Amino acid sequence: MAVHEVNTERVQVSVKGVNHVEGGWPQHIDPKNSELTSRYREEVEREDVYTRSVQRLGSLVEHCIRQNNAIDIYEEYFEEEEEEEEEEEHPSAKTISVIRDPNTTKRMATHISWHPDANRAMAVAYCSLDFQDSRKDMSFDSYIWDLEKPYSPELTLKPSSPLVTLEYNSKDWHHVLGGCYNGQIVYWDTRKGGLPVEMTPVELSHRDPVYGACWLPSRTGTECFSGSTDGQVLWWDIRKMSQPSEKLILDITKEDQLKKALGASALDFAPAMPTKFLVGTEQGTIISCNRDAKTPPEKIAHIFSGHLGAVYRVTRNPFFPKVFLSVGDWTARIWTEELMDSSSIMETKYHTPYLLDGCWSPVKPAVFFTAKSDGTLDIWDFLFHQKEPSLSLKVSNDPLLSLCSQDNGRILGCGTRLGIVSLLEISPGLCTMRKNEKTLTSTMFERETRREKVLQDKHRERLLREQDQARAQPEEQEDPQEVFKKAREDFFSIIKAEKRRRGQEDPEESEEGKEAAQ
Repeated sequence: MAVHEVNTERVQVSVKGVNHVEGGWPQHIDPKNSELTSRYREEVEREDVYTRSVQRLGSLVEHCIRQNNAIDIYEEYFEEEEEEEEEEEHPSAKTISVIRDPNTTKRMATHISWHPDANRAMAVAYCSLDFQDSRKDMSFDSYIWDLEKPYSPELTLKPSSPLVTLEYNSKDWHHVLGGCYNGQIVYWDTRKGGLPVEMTPVELSHRDPVYGACWLPSRTGTECFSGSTDGQVLWWDIRKMSQPSEKLILDITKEDQLKKALGASALDFAPAMPTKFLVGTEQGTIISCNRDAKTPPEKIAHIFSGHLGAVYRVTRNPFFPKVFLSVGDWTARIWTEELMDSSSIMETKYHTPYLLDGCWSPVKPAVFFTAKSDGTLDIWDFLFHQKEPSLSLKVSNDPLLSLCSQDNGRILGCGTRLGIVSLLEISPGLCTMRKNEKTLTSTMFERETRREKVLQDKHRERLLREQDQARAQPEEQEDPQEVFKKAREDFFSIIKAEKRRRGQEDPEESEEGKEAAQ
């Protein structure tokens, strides 16, 4: 019998990532330099080859356009029926992945940030916020996770102190900003590994843990600012982190004194309002600040009071930037900057467990999420239900400390006290905007704003009326003893009248009557 053998070449396959931002430029042209790129375009457009290529391709494109105009191959014939089927679907959510802290000594997942490029990765800050937690072998590391490989981190970040907050730079995806437990601000370039590129000096940093750190949409993409419970908001440039470029003390008395400052427990910045930012404080107050003001006291523009405890989250609505959500004590409240120094326009009911975090849906203007200390996630849709959540889901037996939604609103990350991050997939009805939903939400917010304004005006009128009445009455100095004696007589006279009505007789009065008869 013949023996047949075939030798084939072995091929080794390896997975490598490529960051393809913009291509087709010569080597001597920097794509980020607008002057060089525009000059190169003008040179190319003057060439005859470019003109002939455009004319040749133009006829082909015109032929394709004529075909598309003749028959729409992408026409949806049953779109209305699909929408009706979606409306009948009940709200739901399911766990699609669970990411655990790889360390033996478990810490809290205090903050979650999604990668700006299609949410392919997730940065999680791990830290123990328990006072004087002195457990041995507690790691300082935080991690960046690849969602396709949830069992091992893609990159390990090694700060000098545990990270309380962690944020991706939306302009430069490789830059990650972190706020430390000891008050330092750190940033990484993920291309250079897990060691920090630079950090702020301890003596010029915050004195307390940094609970909020945000990137600013500057021209260079290197500016950021941070807030801490030491009562300061500091601005930084990662090109020079030796000292803060600007400082604001959160003193609502506008005396600019650090000893009277309120501690910042939450920080929010929206690119739609580049000069304004919101600060949630430990004392339950929300401060609206304006960076463009001339003096530090003027930067504290408005104050909103309503929470009984610390504000754990404050965030603007992605569709209506003047409307913002705050989470603290047992409630979540919705405010508007059109009504200054007033109460919230809408709020949830008072829950038994604490509310520890919350965020808006990035695709539905009236939907937001809240995390509770009993491990429950509530999904609210104020267009349909304002007294009860549309969906309440038990995610964990441990408190939920952090929430962050992807840009498509479909996947939601929930971090727990034991460092477990659960990724939940939400049903299409809760992450798909329907017709006129934005208009209906705007009408709802305007209606509630008008209602609150009317109540505020009536309250002021009542106060003014009471003040006028107090001024009209003559001032009389009453003797406290006489007031007490009169109140005592009135009290006993009421008791005697009640006894007579019930047919009872006071024993003292009966004895006095007997003595009088004798």
